[in-house]
Amino acid sequence: MGKIFNMENIKTKLYNLHQKHGAKFVPFAGYQMPIQYSEGIIVEHKYTRSNAGLFDVSHMGQLFIKGDNELTNDLEKIFPLDLKNISLNQSKYSFLMNEEAYIHDDLIITKVKDGYNIILNAACKTQDYKIIKQLLNDKYEMILNSDLSLIAIQGPKAVNILEEIIKGPEKLNFMNGDWFKYLDEKIYITRSGYTGEDGFEISINNDNVEELAENLILKGVKLIGLGARDTLRLEAGLCLYGHDIDLETTPIEANLKWAISKKRLENGGFIGFDKIDSQIKSGTKRLRVGIAPEDRIIAREKTKIYNNDNEIIGEITSGTFGPSIQKPITLGYVQSKYSALDTKVLLEVRGKKYPAKVCKLPFYKKSYVKGAN
Repeated sequence: MGKIFNMENIKTKLYNLHQKHGAKFVPFAGYQMPIQYSEGIIVEHKYTRSNAGLFDVSHMGQLFIKGDNELTNDLEKIFPLDLKNISLNQSKYSFLMNEEAYIHDDLIITKVKDGYNIILNAACKTQDYKIIKQLLNDKYEMILNSDLSLIAIQGPKAVNILEEIIKGPEKLNFMNGDWFKYLDEKIYITRSGYTGEDGFEISINNDNVEELAENLILKGVKLIGLGARDTLRLEAGLCLYGHDIDLETTPIEANLKWAISKKRLENGGFIGFDKIDSQIKSGTKRLRVGIAPEDRIIAREKTKIYNNDNEIIGEITSGTFGPSIQKPITLGYVQSKYSALDTKVLLEVRGKKYPAKVCKLPFYKKSYVKGAN
């Protein structure tokens, strides 16, 4: 008997295409999303690393906020970014925090001609919209767009394949975007992604997304499901909201200080600054680290981490087998005194403890194209 989906699970505009290519679907953040296709997660993962994979990320929120310099000033009170000094069409990774610097969501914000585009996580987008709207005192036009789909093409061959269909994206630097023409539509493309590979994210009208996806597939791109998306991002050491970061973690605990503008750290003036400033000066009780099991055991989320005296010192937040490096990999939080590289720890899997050590991130070296970031 097939899986019965709650009526609330929405189908993206590529649902029929996924079905045609043998997708297995799972409910995810209120959507029916492909977890994998007929060849399986490992094949999809390796194909993205060696060739080019196509990801349907239309479940994510595409928020546009219209405004000028006043909006920039107001957004700087919310996000720990130096928005005044980023270039037109430049993207930045950031987070929406509360006063205690706990993370409501992590996101990508891009400065565009008449305001800002913000890409939000699917499970958080409705709440994010309400929070941002309230923080901006309802002063600006805000559109959480349901007329647009979002797809990502990732991998070393992504640039050449995309360039065959749409002229110009090869000139983009990493974490920069621009408008391009496809059919009779202006579409927005950023050079970005969530895999540790070079690639692009394409915001396109719902009516045209299937044709573009099919054209990419004809050029040799393969559809990739959420399963491989997770193994790819984990090899790249990237956080997944709701697992590695959430409303109980701060950016400093999560080792994401790099995403906070140095100027903003000096001057403050954004939500959560006091807590972040305090944690930078005084340290945190725990830190997110990479942990490499010495045996070929998979330590999943919620796995307890012990020191050699058999005391619990933390917990795994993400764990899988890394197909590119042929080893198990994990992210987790440990007490700060155990966060130094090569610190030996123990992971409890099915009642037995296995040796592991704190390791450098990412597990797999990124292949991003250099440039403005």
